Amino acid sequence: MSAPTGIVAPPALEKKPVKFSNLLLGAGLNMFEVTTLGQPLEVVKTTMAANRSDGFAGALARVWSRGGVLGFYQGLIPWAWIEASTKGAVLLFVASEAEYYAKSFGAPNFVAGITGGMTGGLAQAYATMGFCTCMKTVEITKHKVAAAGMKPPGTMETFMDIWRREGIRGINRGVNAVAVRQVTNWGSRFGLSRVAENGIRKFTGKEHGEKLGVMEKIIASALGGGLSAWNQPIEVIRVEMQSKTEDPNRPKNLTVGKTARYIYGNNGLKGLYRGVAPRIGLGVWQTVCMVALGDIAKEAVEKLTGDKVTAKH
Repeated sequence: MSAPTGIVAPPALEKKPVKFSNLLLGAGLNMFEVTTLGQPLEVVKTTMAANRSDGFAGALARVWSRGGVLGFYQGLIPWAWIEASTKGAVLLFVASEAEYYAKSFGAPNFVAGITGGMTGGLAQAYATMGFCTCMKTVEITKHKVAAAGMKPPGTMETFMDIWRREGIRGINRGVNAVAVRQVTNWGSRFGLSRVAENGIRKFTGKEHGEKLGVMEKIIASALGGGLSAWNQPIEVIRVEMQSKTEDPNRPKNLTVGKTARYIYGNNGLKGLYRGVAPRIGLGVWQTVCMVALGDIAKEAVEKLTGDKVTAKH
């Protein structure tokens, strides 16, 4: 039976394929971001979250003392590179599937987008980010036995030692906190970026779907990324759960709840937000990489693969 005259039928729901070019673009941009400013900001953020009596300047001095400039790149190889090269692929694939099924159940675009982002973030946390963030944190917070005149353990030696003593649970310590962070990150980043974008459209008179400029996209996404740092307590809890800092007063067999009570008891509310400044900086830098460099990278990937890139950035 045909639709009545004058009524436009809604467009058929189409499942978007996850292309190799999209995965290559995501991995490439993530690798560039983490190798430039990403890892130094991650190291400072983690150092502040683990050593909550340190201010920003104190954290910089502590990191510098671990090896000068190279101290800011602790955990980059292989853990940050593994995380950067795989997390985009996992996120994109799962988010695309979740968004499609949400729409198939009648969810509007905005809700489907948030659902896709949150589900993708959850999968990302358990598939790749759990053990990568754990190993990065271990490397950043472990005591340097070199101070005692001994050779410090290497990256894989540290990994295998944790594996032998604690197994898969030790390697994935804090993964539940990572999952909570990623779900709230992607949900709030998507929603807040959309709110900021709507405000920019009203201000610039682009309320009818006109294309935003690069700077307008950067501002909207940076606001979304920066404001989504409201969940910093989850990040501080994650770092404490994965930290190798010695404290005899710290409870054994840490859970998210036990860790939150321990941090609040020792450092108050301020302690739960320690490291929020470099995290905001990290969110802004990720945005600049994904948005400002996205168009250039899209052209390069299309020439390399001959495949039109459809990923949003």
